[in-house]
Amino acid sequence: MQRTVRGLLMAAAGAIALAATGEAFAQAPRNTLVVLREIDADRYDPHKVTAFAAGEVIYMMTDTLVSMDWDQTTVKPGLAKSWTVSEDGKLYTFNLRDDVTFCDGRRMTAHDVVYSLNRWIDPATRSPVRWRAGPVKEIRAKDDVTVEYELNEPFAELLFQLTLYFAGVIDRHTVERLGDNFGTQGFNGTGPYCWVSWTPRQDLVLQKHPTYNWGPPIYENPSPQIERVIWRVIPDPNTRIAALQTGQGDATQHIPTFALEALRRVPGMTVQRQPNYFVDFFMGFKVDKPVVNDPVIRRAVNLAVDRDAMVQATFFGAADPMRSLIHPAAPGFDPEAKAKHPGHDPAEARRILDEAGWRPGPDGIRVKDGQRASFLVYAIATQTNRQMTESIQADLRRVGIEMRIQMFDATVAWGRLATQEFDAFMMSYPYVSATDALNLYFRSEAAPTPNRMNWKNEQTDAWLREARSALDEAVRRQAVANVQRQLTEASVWFPIAHSQLWLATGPRVAGARPHGVYSAALYKGLDIRLTR
Repeated sequence: MQRTVRGLLMAAAGAIALAATGEAFAQAPRNTLVVLREIDADRYDPHKVTAFAAGEVIYMMTDTLVSMDWDQTTVKPGLAKSWTVSEDGKLYTFNLRDDVTFCDGRRMTAHDVVYSLNRWIDPATRSPVRWRAGPVKEIRAKDDVTVEYELNEPFAELLFQLTLYFAGVIDRHTVERLGDNFGTQGFNGTGPYCWVSWTPRQDLVLQKHPTYNWGPPIYENPSPQIERVIWRVIPDPNTRIAALQTGQGDATQHIPTFALEALRRVPGMTVQRQPNYFVDFFMGFKVDKPVVNDPVIRRAVNLAVDRDAMVQATFFGAADPMRSLIHPAAPGFDPEAKAKHPGHDPAEARRILDEAGWRPGPDGIRVKDGQRASFLVYAIATQTNRQMTESIQADLRRVGIEMRIQMFDATVAWGRLATQEFDAFMMSYPYVSATDALNLYFRSEAAPTPNRMNWKNEQTDAWLREARSALDEAVRRQAVANVQRQLTEASVWFPIAHSQLWLATGPRVAGARPHGVYSAALYKGLDIRLTR
């Protein structure tokens, strides 16, 4: 590990030195913002994809009924100028703007909103996050500028969920024309930027929506200030840093953490952090697969891995070790569940494995009833995931557990993560509260994805239903606390790190500020302008 860290630091220094020459890369085009990122998505259909890499682009191409403020807790107007909620919490009435158009110039009406939301929740769409729309009874257009959103029961977090890109409004005619190719060969939304072209694993190009002037009120400018945006994939962290330094790129939130401090000292570079940010890294276990179906194995993993050392070596202080399922600052966090979480204690890991009958074999890997203590983990191929999985693998080997690693490019990883081929997986995900996070991953009906753990428990489901529908805050908090305690005792996850959001921008960029909704640093990007 020491050699790896030293090598990364030297590489970062080399990238910055290279940047100083200004000779390695051509400058970004005039009036074009080049955003550098580590990975691509497999598609850009808001109702069929949950990847961060998709969301950060989709937020620029579409709008939602309501928007999220910088604090990540306050809901603001969006396509809806205002809204009302019935006393029983079951009927939301949204009053829409009447000046919104799609990129092709067609006027948007309430019927387009209803079509988009119904497509999201339609079982035929197979959206892995349709639950976020709540227990919908009916979504209807009362007239061209009024949408009625009726629920079967209250859903306390509906407005927050409607700020997410999954609730984005898209053009029905383009969807019908492109079919399954919507979001891969074209897109038509109401956002500040319009689809031009996509070359997978390379560039996705957007053009300014010429009539757009209905941006969220959190921005000073309701209209885009830049003609074109290029989302450019540069997987190698050193190359990405060098491209930013030399002006080939203008902005990135994909900053290799080993280079963060050095980057902050570069003249002309602006590096900002969004303090209100809940995105966590974890490893989840398929609780019905051999070896990891044993809670002793799962608890031993939590005991064996030196989380503090791994997080420091991977993130260089730009992340916090995760000692509970939920961030302590997130609404609904339960301190009692955190107290139940095991700390680093490899001796205890060995003891409970011995006690459970997992005995060391000839090669040091433990065996029980002829089954080796070996499991396969899937992950998206990023530098961060590589470092973390290798560190976990080494610590587990010391207590007699073998972890095999298989990584995939992001364009194919989501398909592989929807299978039953693996025993564990590594993931990072955004949320706004404990209720939001746990409903995403642990409902029985969410298996096999995003409930990739195959955790199916009637009591969990009952508590989660109560947390979603309770109008009494105390009742909701107790229900979601119960789930945290249950899952912690079962060691369904190995929590790894609470990540941080940093945005780096080059010298010609002004007006940028990291947002962070669903991990999208630029969000709409409306205040961003280029000085040259």
